[in-house]
Amino acid sequence: MKQYDFLIVGAGLFGSVFAHQARQAGKRCLVIDKRPHLGGNLYCENIAGINVHKYGAHIFHTSNAEVWNFVNNIVPFNHYINSPVANYQGRLYNLPFNMNTFHQMWGVLTPDEARREIEQQRSEVLKRLNQEGKTEPANLEEQALLLVGKDIYERLIKGYTEKQWGRKCTELPPFIIKRLPVRFVFDNNYFNDTFQGIPIGGYNKLIDGLLDGIETRLNADFFADRSHWESLAEKIVFTGQIDQYFDFCYGSLEYRTVSFEEQTLPQANFQGNAVVNYTEADIPYTRIIEHKHFEMFGDEVYDNPQTVISREFSTTWQKGKEPYYPVNNEQNNRLAEKYRELGKAQKNVIFGGRLAEYKYYDMAPIVEQVLKMKI
Repeated sequence: MKQYDFLIVGAGLFGSVFAHQARQAGKRCLVIDKRPHLGGNLYCENIAGINVHKYGAHIFHTSNAEVWNFVNNIVPFNHYINSPVANYQGRLYNLPFNMNTFHQMWGVLTPDEARREIEQQRSEVLKRLNQEGKTEPANLEEQALLLVGKDIYERLIKGYTEKQWGRKCTELPPFIIKRLPVRFVFDNNYFNDTFQGIPIGGYNKLIDGLLDGIETRLNADFFADRSHWESLAEKIVFTGQIDQYFDFCYGSLEYRTVSFEEQTLPQANFQGNAVVNYTEADIPYTRIIEHKHFEMFGDEVYDNPQTVISREFSTTWQKGKEPYYPVNNEQNNRLAEKYRELGKAQKNVIFGGRLAEYKYYDMAPIVEQVLKMKI
């Protein structure tokens, strides 16, 4: 009989929720992570009294009451509402695209005026595609133009998206932007979900609560001593890169990564919002995060005379960097499916999360997925 029922490789959200549920079921778990901290990309560092999202902004949102109640039973969440702003050549536009955006873009005052403007621009795109014999958009650019027209695409989508993915919009698949929110109401709430917020006290509170009473080991690289770690448990829960697990036998999958330029500033309020996207191509970063706005609201932000901002730069993943999200184009998806087939043959291994499944997940679907598992 082995020492543990489950060895969980990776102390991010999937691994932590799985470990919590397994412990509730009476299983013996060991969670290891190669980083010096728990939480994976959810990890926060307290700087100047502010919980700084060290691996980029994370906003929890869901319409699943079971998921919302589950995380709130671990730690209460606040009432943060994600309402990002876009900066294009020094002009600000509300996101997602709604009546505020349309007024800022064209000066329109009514939904009918906004619809007419968008429909006029869409009709020009449809005419061109028909002339080219196309019945469906062939790439992200054509999809975006069909959804919102030329003005919004060129000011608020094109530059930002090309920086984010490191590719021209004409080289990206249309599905990436297929569900672009467009609203003909004055509503800056980015998500349509019933519930959203941030853990009070930061995401470390959530991870610590999930892993309470569970053995964890940090600075522990699974691949540095694989045979040792595999010998400890009956089953493995793997949340790392699926291609690495199989020693890149079919070749390497592509990932995007993010680097950060962080500053602590001697002022209480830098940009007045948690998230400001910089959508023009000439600015190298994709957005600036001001972390205090995730947990401090209204005049409360002035109680702390300092603030922390992070500029985000999206780049191609290289060995030695943290992979953030998969590049789900046709070529990578075919390769990932070959690795998933290998994974299905591993009877004592569970693959879960963005990297192990090579799928883009928000946080709530990860929690929902684990809650449905029979552990």
